[in-house]
Amino acid sequence: MKQLRIGVLAGLFVVAGVLSWGAARLWDSFGTLPSVPLAAPIVLAVIAVVLTATALSLRARLRAQRERRPGAQGVNPLMAARAVVFGQASALVAALVSGMYGGTGVFLLGSLDIPARRDQAIYAAFSVLAGIAVIVAAFFLERVCKLPEDHDKNGTAPAGPAA
Repeated sequence: MKQLRIGVLAGLFVVAGVLSWGAARLWDSFGTLPSVPLAAPIVLAVIAVVLTATALSLRARLRAQRERRPGAQGVNPLMAARAVVFGQASALVAALVSGMYGGTGVFLLGSLDIPARRDQAIYAAFSVLAGIAVIVAAFFLERVCKLPEDHDKNGTAPAGPAA
């Protein structure tokens, strides 16, 4: 499984933002711009909370397992892999969605004197912040679930099966 790359996420954010800004300009010239839903930042924030809670839970279980505490529950490797895949997918979608709302928000900055547009710009800004929170939580989850390197003192991989 490949790790998330900040460059890929930043690229998705920028491309989605530019396309969204252009689409908002075009749409506004033809009529009314679609609104930024109030639920957008709320849903992204809930996803960030779920990812963070999952990472904290897995970290505590892995620490208990590493310290060989009595009654410590192990972590199923398939469950950890699924959590990482969920985090990666969430980060990719959050980069796209927050880029889209970021581009729309940049377009709306030109008309902050209109109360409805100002509210939409605020929702867009909170959506971008919540999207960044999802990305940070996904990186944290990925870091928690990363396996330690299996190298001996010479820097080569061990020849025998892992213990």
